[in-house]
Amino acid sequence: MKQFLITIVMLLGMTAFLHAQQDVRLLRFPNVYGNQVVFTYAGDLYTVPLKGGTARRLTSDENGYEMFVRFSPDGKSIAFTGQYDGNTEVYLMPAEGGSPVRLTYTATLGRDDISDRMGPNNIVMTWPDNDHIVYRSRKQSFNSFKGQLFKVSTEGGLSGELPLPSGGWCSFSPDGKKMAYNRVFREFRTWKYYKGGMADDVWIYDFETKETVNITNNDYQNIFPMWVGDKIYFLSDRDRTMNLFVYDLTTKTETKLTDYTLYDIKFPSLGNHSIAYENGGYLYNY
Repeated sequence: MKQFLITIVMLLGMTAFLHAQQDVRLLRFPNVYGNQVVFTYAGDLYTVPLKGGTARRLTSDENGYEMFVRFSPDGKSIAFTGQYDGNTEVYLMPAEGGSPVRLTYTATLGRDDISDRMGPNNIVMTWPDNDHIVYRSRKQSFNSFKGQLFKVSTEGGLSGELPLPSGGWCSFSPDGKKMAYNRVFREFRTWKYYKGGMADDVWIYDFETKETVNITNNDYQNIFPMWVGDKIYFLSDRDRTMNLFVYDLTTKTETKLTDYTLYDIKFPSLGNHSIAYENGGYLYNY
């Protein structure tokens, strides 16, 4: 695992103030593509080289909050969840920066705060291809911990619902015919070590046969599936602390990959060659 050493540059008027200390924390929701990492800091999106260094701000709306950024498969665009004027929607912009374009238009929820225990609405999950973005929305279940997965075109327009009764974090197989996903959405809850009926598993859905298979099937939290080749990476708290595991689809075996004991891994995301995640306020790349 590699930790990023990041310098945050903030522009106030015409003066640049360089925060050069290495102990910059609260770096959140990273995603990586090639040599570029985009993440959220203080409500804005920043980009930094994979090797670390000076981060450049991509967004600067004074009243907005941008999060859950995801690179397109070709690395040219980024989709993210933005909250402007109280409503949370899916936006699109060039990976190197530019003006965000709003893609979704949904009703305002009564509970759509960033810190709400159900999570904000319309969270970007992944790109199944270069022309579509999958996001999780609670627009059909306003007071439920379960949301649904929808797909919207990069050109905008009406969203289409994926053929599942509920869904959360997800990742598509390389051929696009299957999807690994979570059914429940508990990452914003305020307690740990939960083993009740809402503890999540990693499921695989086959779009052709309509079959759904549980590949984790235990009492612990198994979340954030990320499909790479014949393997599915995910987080689990089966050893008390959230660590990274991998499930081999060929051998049907699981392997623990990290061994954090102090802080959980938070909000990992799959890039084209690696996985970026939070731990203790810092960003890491696996």
